Amino acid sequence: MILCAFVNPKAAYSQQHVFYVDTLTTLLDANYAPFNQVQPGDTICFKAGKRAYILIRNFTGNSDKPVFFINGPGLVTINTDHYFGISVQNCRYIRLSGSGDKNYFYGFSIERVAKGTGIGIGNLSSDFEIDHVSIRNVTIAGIYAKTDPDCSLTSTRDKFTQFNTRIHDNYLENCGNEGLYIGSTKYFGQTVNCNGNDTLLMPPLLDGVKVYNNIIKYAGWDGIQVSSASNNCQVYDNLVMFDSQSEVYGQMSGIIIGGGSKCDCYNNFISQGKGDGIEIHGLAGFRVFNNIIIDAGRSYLPADANQMKHGIFVTDVSAMHDSSFSILFNTILNPKSDGIRFASVHSKNNLVASNAIINPGTFDVYELGNTRFKGADSYVMIPDPASAVLVKNNYTARNSDSAGFTDDGYSLTPTSVLINSAWSDSRNVTSDYFHFTRPYGSLADIGAVEFNPSLAVRTNAITASPSIFPNPVKNWLTIRCRGTAYQEVSVLIYKTNGMLVMEQQLYEPGIDKSLQLNVTALPPGVYIYTLKAGKQNFNGKFIKSKPN
Repeated sequence: MILCAFVNPKAAYSQQHVFYVDTLTTLLDANYAPFNQVQPGDTICFKAGKRAYILIRNFTGNSDKPVFFINGPGLVTINTDHYFGISVQNCRYIRLSGSGDKNYFYGFSIERVAKGTGIGIGNLSSDFEIDHVSIRNVTIAGIYAKTDPDCSLTSTRDKFTQFNTRIHDNYLENCGNEGLYIGSTKYFGQTVNCNGNDTLLMPPLLDGVKVYNNIIKYAGWDGIQVSSASNNCQVYDNLVMFDSQSEVYGQMSGIIIGGGSKCDCYNNFISQGKGDGIEIHGLAGFRVFNNIIIDAGRSYLPADANQMKHGIFVTDVSAMHDSSFSILFNTILNPKSDGIRFASVHSKNNLVASNAIINPGTFDVYELGNTRFKGADSYVMIPDPASAVLVKNNYTARNSDSAGFTDDGYSLTPTSVLINSAWSDSRNVTSDYFHFTRPYGSLADIGAVEFNPSLAVRTNAITASPSIFPNPVKNWLTIRCRGTAYQEVSVLIYKTNGMLVMEQQLYEPGIDKSLQLNVTALPPGVYIYTLKAGKQNFNGKFIKSKPN
């Protein structure tokens, strides 16, 4: 066996061996030759070309050396009448990544699944990472990532936990149901007849969830749904557009933090969906912050004010008594109904602060069931006076004219009234939507974006990461590198179909230099970028608006 020369060096592991998979092979099972020879740290490379489907099962790596499944060089495409595009069963410590060829941001492209799901990860799978995959035109969900309990009682909550679920840098479009469906929605269990006896089956919990840098467009149901994720869960930096197209009751939101979950939900951009921007049905004890939510529910039965859709909706579905929700620094523009509707009474010490809420649709309507005029209550609606929630320093207005927003509608001009106006309790939020330091001045600013004239300091878990601004961009995109004298910095820009459209390099940038790209010629839309700084890669997305 030989080393896989084209594997991304960042993802390669020492003593790695490669297994090539031709386009006719659909089943990879570690219990059978040749895949029974695969060891932790080995790589399985899918040759470029069209495939019917891929079934991966029974592979086990370890925490330091996962088994690595990758495309390349070239593009792997799946167009199938099957029930899935890719299925992962009974695997642990694996990574499925389409990062094998720099010419394709999404090296795995699932173009159509006629009868089911784009990718399904289940059957006691745990400790997995799915990235750089494009999924389109599937009849059910884009990605399922859960194991359901059954009458064998091997996957119930007391027997199995799904650890370390990582789903990032994927593109999902035209999914019949959810874009991403992570964890079981039946947190309180489901009664099933097992061998003639009614048995309450409790689904597994998820411990360690990170869902980030995904783009989800035109989901039939919820854009992203995370449930039963009770510990160490984060949903961030995702872009969700045009969710809930099927208008199915109870399945309408951009992002839903479902029953049994405790997930920080932040830095997401949610626009023009038919559902609530963010629904919160979780355990409490987490934060929802720095999200930009535009036109939530506005296109859903616009003439019927009784069919309500909100910017952020908080409930008591699984809220733990005396735990807290923190709703902070969100920018909510033009929701169909209320800006924030806080309907939890079980939780305590809740905080709704420093949000910018513009033009809630229910300002001029009456509360359902009585004749109380809503007016200002429509910005932050608290239906039950027993709710223990502190509402502080939110900016509310019928339109955004006086807010001091820039042309993008949510960044701040130097004279904005939102600057230095946030509530003093930030619940340890230390950065803004663009990951720049918050506060920049003496006090934090209201809304998702902190005013920062230099844009020089970006917070990130990785030291000296580059920054990119403005976002949206009209003409010139600036990439700034600080702190480390990288020998070489390059930026690659891709369309959302994964095709490379621009590449530029900057050599010897020093400790604080900028790379500027003229993106005037790019058509308006969403783009993905990869910044390569030395041996480090950073991925993100930006919106190209019409040039001046």
